[in-house]
Amino acid sequence: MTALQKYARLEAVGVWRESDQGQRRDVIVSIGDATLVITDSQEKALAHWSLAAITRVNPGLVPALYHPEGDKTESLELPEDEVAMVEAIETLRRVIDRRRPKPGRLRLGMFLTVLTLIAALVVFWLPKAVIQYAVQVMPEVKRVEIGQSLLNHMSGFTGPPCASNFAQPALRQLSQRLLARSDALLVLPSGLDTTRHLPGSLMLIGRTLVEDYEDPDVLAGYILAEQLRSEQQDSLQTLLSFVGTLNVFRLLTTGKLPEATLTNYAQSLLLTDPHRIDYTDLKTRFAAKGISPIPYAYAVDLTGEQTADLIDHGQTEQFKPSLQDAYWVRLQSLCGG
Repeated sequence: MTALQKYARLEAVGVWRESDQGQRRDVIVSIGDATLVITDSQEKALAHWSLAAITRVNPGLVPALYHPEGDKTESLELPEDEVAMVEAIETLRRVIDRRRPKPGRLRLGMFLTVLTLIAALVVFWLPKAVIQYAVQVMPEVKRVEIGQSLLNHMSGFTGPPCASNFAQPALRQLSQRLLARSDALLVLPSGLDTTRHLPGSLMLIGRTLVEDYEDPDVLAGYILAEQLRSEQQDSLQTLLSFVGTLNVFRLLTTGKLPEATLTNYAQSLLLTDPHRIDYTDLKTRFAAKGISPIPYAYAVDLTGEQTADLIDHGQTEQFKPSLQDAYWVRLQSLCGG
């Protein structure tokens, strides 16, 4: 201890009393190794007080009066002229006190640490855990309801899905061929260029995919690609990540999401580009459905550079059209085009 070394040679005279009934004795006081050494004139040690356990009875007053902590009957008195020793003892007491563990500070530190951990859990773990739980427990009928509600909000930006008694059978046939159910596909008249999927296994198709291509396999490719996305990225989980933890709790407790939140998400879904997929996985899907990937590959990339793997695959297999010509012509009139 630097402060202790500084006062190693310091001595002073004082008056010591062993107990209340003991005789007052003139003594020599010095600072030893972490102790206050009290000796008589013959240098015989009378007492060793731990510097960490010295209490001053009369702070700021003279003569300075001390006793060992826990024993008020033993005392040491330092006269007014022993200023150096009094200052040394006070300095060492302050140094020791600063280095002494503070239970209150320790408790505060532990409390703040626990509070930080709880906050970290709330911020980083809780939202993901709540969303994951909601996704796992949400029944299919509720997913369908949420998907239909989103579609209604989306229709405010795109217009309602196209409908035609003449063209609807062709859309149902394509849906059955590709998705194994006849009511999964909806075509939006505007606001959507490609495809999106909603909770409840609803898939939305932009009108341009139906009207701007001569080959139905282009549309089929976009549908298969979106189906792959829906399996890689749960549409309900994406929605719940957007709406926030409080709204997820609200959905779990009331079964409802705020209308304004659904409107915002519907708009965001239309404006956000779908994430890219692995064409190797998509190639397998084309093969399973017996559909040529070549029309889709060139629709995505006119040069064919980015979709070369799909094109190569399409040249080595035998395929059937995703939709017969007559049905494709009918489907292209779905939105009045």
